[in-house]
Amino acid sequence: MLPKIAKIKGVHPGLILQREIKRNNIKSSQLAMAINEHKQTISAIVNQKRGINPELSIKLAEYFHTEEDYFMMLQAGYEVKTKLANYPIKKPNLNNIRKVLFWDTTFDKIDWNKNKRAVIKRVLERGNNIEINEIIEFYGKATVSTVAKSIKNSRLSTFKANAEMHELV
Repeated sequence: MLPKIAKIKGVHPGLILQREIKRNNIKSSQLAMAINEHKQTISAIVNQKRGINPELSIKLAEYFHTEEDYFMMLQAGYEVKTKLANYPIKKPNLNNIRKVLFWDTTFDKIDWNKNKRAVIKRVLERGNNIEINEIIEFYGKATVSTVAKSIKNSRLSTFKANAEMHELV
């Protein structure tokens, strides 16, 4: 059974194909023959030197009994992840945020998008007005408000007070 795409999003489809070849106890050349494809093509994909095209996605889906676009979706996810790696990472103005707020992590390595909820919570709990305004400017007031409303329990009363003062809840 192939894994759900959401769990492996961004992984090269060749890795999944390689795993399935092993799980099904076949050789890549046998798979190539079964789907009427060149064994070099399958080998190049398994070795992550080539991607999946729509026709091959359909053939593989038929062989592995999955959705026709399964391997294309993996390919698209991988390509997007690869492109994102070349984009500059968007960060708030770090001059407006004290490093001490994030004492328990490496400040320079915070993924501001991936850890959005934790960042917003931490800044609303422990931040000053400059820091709170920077986070609101960075994420947008609607996003910060949505996240703040979704946080039911905060150990610090300052969270609620700051959220109310900045009209986030």
